[in-house]
Amino acid sequence: MNKKMGRPSKYEKWKDKLIQIEGWAKEGLTDEQIAHKMNIGIRTLYEWKVKFPEFSQSLKKGKEVSDYEVERTLFNRALGYEYEETKITEELKDGVASKKIEKSKKKLAPDTTAIIFWLKNRKPEVWRDKKEIAHSGELEVVDKKALYDKYLSDENEQD
Repeated sequence: MNKKMGRPSKYEKWKDKLIQIEGWAKEGLTDEQIAHKMNIGIRTLYEWKVKFPEFSQSLKKGKEVSDYEVERTLFNRALGYEYEETKITEELKDGVASKKIEKSKKKLAPDTTAIIFWLKNRKPEVWRDKKEIAHSGELEVVDKKALYDKYLSDENEQD
C-alpha cells in the first residue's frame, strides 16, 4: 500500500465543496474574492485550476451562468424592454388597514451606452473608435537645412 504521509493538502478540505465554490462564481465573485473566502492565496487558486480539472470546471460553470445573465441584461438594455411594475400601498380607513395593489406596464427605452458597447464588441471592424487608414504612394523627405540654405542663397542673389 502506497499512502502519502504527512499533512493533507488544503485542497482536500475543499474538494467536497465544489458546489459552494461554483455558487460563489455564479454570484459574480472574482477569483481573488473566492480565494479570500477559501482562505488561500490567489496563486494557490490558479495552481488548483491547472492541477485539479474538477475545481477549474466548477469555477467555469459558475461563471458561465452569471456571464450569460449579464449578457442577456446588456442585450435587453440595448434594445429596451417592457416590464410590469407592482406598487403596493396601504390605506387606513376607519381604523382598518388595507393593502391596495396596482400593476402597470412600463417601457424602458433603449440605452445608448449599452448599444455602443454591444456594437463595439460585436462588430469592432465597423464600430471601433480607432480606424486604420492605409496610405498609398510615396513619402518625400525634405532636408530642411538644405532648403533653408537655398532660400538664403536665393535672397542674397536678389540683393
